[in-house]
Amino acid sequence: MFQDLLLSRRELLRKSALMCLAASQDWILPAAPRFQLGACDWSVGKALNPEAFDRAKQIGLQGIQISYNTSKDQAGLSVPTTLQSIKEASTRTGVKISSLAIGELNRVPYKSDPRTEEWVWNSVNAAKELGVKVILLAFFSDGDLRNDEKGKKAVIERLKKVAPHAEKQGITLGIESYLSGQEHLDIIHAVGSKAVKVYYDFRNSVDAGHDIFKEIPMLGKEMICEIHMKENGQRLGQGTLDWPRIAEAVKKIDYSGWMQIEGATPPGADLVESYQQNRTYLESLFSFK
Repeated sequence: MFQDLLLSRRELLRKSALMCLAASQDWILPAAPRFQLGACDWSVGKALNPEAFDRAKQIGLQGIQISYNTSKDQAGLSVPTTLQSIKEASTRTGVKISSLAIGELNRVPYKSDPRTEEWVWNSVNAAKELGVKVILLAFFSDGDLRNDEKGKKAVIERLKKVAPHAEKQGITLGIESYLSGQEHLDIIHAVGSKAVKVYYDFRNSVDAGHDIFKEIPMLGKEMICEIHMKENGQRLGQGTLDWPRIAEAVKKIDYSGWMQIEGATPPGADLVESYQQNRTYLESLFSFK
């Protein structure tokens, strides 16, 4: 017992001495990585499946964005055994759960279907249990909000109800849609909660006709909670987006956190090989170490 205490004291003194030495000689201690790289579980073919972690590890990613539910399993992560299987897969592989996403909102719109309110509320509980900070709320296809003022108002009212719950749990709800940066801000300001931010996707914004190089600084790191990296049917760097310029813009606003690769596999190409190439390309633009 005494010997263990003595060893602990010696280790403490040793670490203290090293820190003092580092300070005296202006050593720079290693900083935490500014960016972390993951992928969406649906885009690697393993939605709400523990095998997504094995695939992410094979690709060489640090994390995986997990679907809260699917069309075949709408209860999803609200089922304790399902949530536990995701936890165990993360622990087993060493791949982090980077964030959650409710892609089912594209088919079952948040703006109109009452079931979705329970999904979003319960996803906050699941995120808390998994130690995740961000939940992506998708607004595409049937859930598209463009030119839909009634839909926007419904979304605002529903977010007003769940936002305090998310705030209390330390969870951010990220809106991903084809809306402009200003339209996203209008919704966020109307909700009036720090728990609601923008989940930014460069490809979506360009496809919707927005200028991402104006929107990125306008939103800034305060409003962008997480980022998707995709080219829709092309590997990153082989499509039409100017990724070096995007990287410069992202760094300029001092964004830090997760980036998730999505939809960056050419038709007929090997998925794992494509994602490894995507990872290598992003590593040439950002530091993930």
